[in-house]
Amino acid sequence: MSFKTIDTSKTTTREIQGVLTSAIAPRPIAFASTVDKDGNPNLSPFSFFNAFGANPPILIFSPARRGTNGTTKHTLDNIKEVAEVVINVVNHNIVEQMSLSSADYAKGVNEFEKAGLTAIPSESIKPFRVKESPVQFECTVKQVIETGTEGGAGNLVICHVNKIHVNNEVLDTNGNIDAELIDLVGRMGGSDYVRTKEALFTIPKPLKGIGIGVDALPKHIRESEFLTGMELSRLASFERLPNIEEINSKKDDFKNINKDLNTYIKDLINNGDSWDAFCLLMN
Repeated sequence: MSFKTIDTSKTTTREIQGVLTSAIAPRPIAFASTVDKDGNPNLSPFSFFNAFGANPPILIFSPARRGTNGTTKHTLDNIKEVAEVVINVVNHNIVEQMSLSSADYAKGVNEFEKAGLTAIPSESIKPFRVKESPVQFECTVKQVIETGTEGGAGNLVICHVNKIHVNNEVLDTNGNIDAELIDLVGRMGGSDYVRTKEALFTIPKPLKGIGIGVDALPKHIRESEFLTGMELSRLASFERLPNIEEINSKKDDFKNINKDLNTYIKDLINNGDSWDAFCLLMN
């Protein structure tokens, strides 16, 4: 195994940006709505974004300086005038409109209108919400941390969430956000995105306690040549090894296997029957 090593002190900002956005992905998108001191709206997406706590509820996004000349984005300029922002999430229904709004329009141009999106009033702050976004966070900006003054430098906008608006259409029967219904998109490198509805997968979590860990698996399982790291992790997520009664209860299963044993065990693990596979492996 070999690696391409990049010394950031000897590399262009463009190359660093390319690696960062391609390797740290998919990234959620903050569709940030702001206003300037005169109340003119601005709407722009940023994928250097995430949540950083629930008590207090904190979101942080970073409108980086333009790589061409080091100037700041209108979003950041507006926040310095009116320290408020609505962070709207982006799903597949509005991803093309989000992309359209990302063009570097002149100051004063209303990106809501350019992108064909509906601006609706917020309840606690001045910037408008995007009606078409399934979740909207009304935020007060607590702090802006500038990481540099050159092109590509970040500006960490630390936001306190005042109110959250969730479209009822993306909720399941228990009132929780359904991953398939919300159909979020994530930012990859270059012009690429990922649609979570199509990429969604679940890692079974049968336990509420602490798994034994891969290092505690018997040697013949831990050093198996046919089990992948993911499959070993599923076995190692159990709190204990199968006991002798549980192991013996699976012995009869050997008689009914109509395929290669290794394949059968892998199928059990990947179909959510990891405990049965564990018992078989202990025989």
